[in-house]
Amino acid sequence: MTHATHLRTSASELAWEPVADGVWRAVAPMRTRDGTMLVADVYAGDAGRVRRPVLLERTPYGRRKARPSDAVLDGADPASPEVVAARFVARGFVVVRQDCRGRGDSEGRFTKYVDEAEDGYDSVAWAAAQPWSDGRVATMGVSYSAHAQTALAALHPEALVAMFVDSGGFASAYESGVRMGGAFELKQATWALRRAAGDARDGDSLARQAVADEPVEEWFRRLPWRRGHSPLRHVPAYEDYFFDQWEHEDFGPWWTQPALYARGHAHRFPDVPSLHLCSWYDPYVRTAVENFQTLSRLGEAPVRLVLGPWTHGRRSDTFAGDVDLGPEAALEGSLAEDYVAMRADWFTARLAGVPDSAPPVRWFLMGGGPGDVDAQGRLRHGGRWRTADTWPPGSTAPRQFHLHPDGVLAEAPPAPGHSISWDHDPADPVPTIGGR
Repeated sequence: MTHATHLRTSASELAWEPVADGVWRAVAPMRTRDGTMLVADVYAGDAGRVRRPVLLERTPYGRRKARPSDAVLDGADPASPEVVAARFVARGFVVVRQDCRGRGDSEGRFTKYVDEAEDGYDSVAWAAAQPWSDGRVATMGVSYSAHAQTALAALHPEALVAMFVDSGGFASAYESGVRMGGAFELKQATWALRRAAGDARDGDSLARQAVADEPVEEWFRRLPWRRGHSPLRHVPAYEDYFFDQWEHEDFGPWWTQPALYARGHAHRFPDVPSLHLCSWYDPYVRTAVENFQTLSRLGEAPVRLVLGPWTHGRRSDTFAGDVDLGPEAALEGSLAEDYVAMRADWFTARLAGVPDSAPPVRWFLMGGGPGDVDAQGRLRHGGRWRTADTWPPGSTAPRQFHLHPDGVLAEAPPAPGHSISWDHDPADPVPTIGGR
């Protein structure tokens, strides 16, 4: 394995600035194996003069931008990276938030997902070698940042000691995440359109504006698109990676790259503790479950699975859509004081070698509420947290239900000769708000 070309500097050579009481930040560049410069913010106590374990988060969304999944802290909704990092620094960690290749201030051409294995491996090696690091690097992050974690783990970085994988980490992007059982997920198109409209690196502000002005709804009525004839044509880097995903219709070598196929590379993951957090209404619940099952089977280190009732990254909500799931549904007060405390407690214990006595699985069982409607018009469905040693829980058994002509689901099959039909018009699809 080729290692990164490190820009190894002493802590005193970085330009540290205070961002909170006892917390300092410095901009730290590094070069990957192909010479591309990636830029990170390093948050540390004592201006980086003390070696501490590193928490690495790699993001395409801007290392200094707050995201809804950062949750509410100190009255900020969502919390800023500075607020979040300060909490981890207070617990004895150095936090590194890095812009992925071709995003933020990092150099290079952005190709969604597929560069994150090598870039992530190089970033772990670089972080471990720095004077503010004690040589141990753990990873964390939500969604894309979770995909980036399993991507780098597939190359077996020696300094990696733990992973907190939240709502992502492709087990098989062909089956769930980029394509769904082979069918292309159009959320990839909306993601590309939003990000291309905010990224001028492939052109000037006119190109950005041109993407933003495209009549997206009309474009979706003119499927399939073609290279050079799509709303992404103004930003070639985004159009290229998007069509790479769309044009590889059959499962094959393109889909077994480390960044897209943990299933085929999990045997090379370092045997380190990992926690996989996801939720029933999340597009990545299937991949979280599979990664938990696979890593539990392959390794000796503790692997944990937490399944909540939320939508993507919305761990503080007690509702999903039109359904209220009761006061226990929020992470705060049920799983931990808050999201930062949950991660900090878990990292602290794992890096200290404290035995993990918690049940391997904690999951939210929906239902059991009064069934009436609350003041916000939501059905009070309720729910409660449960634990298990495996997934599915050992007490469960599969059951098969049949759809009857009157719309009833029953275990008994319908009488012979009965059928149900409906009209399917791709030009007038069933509406969706995305995800599950």
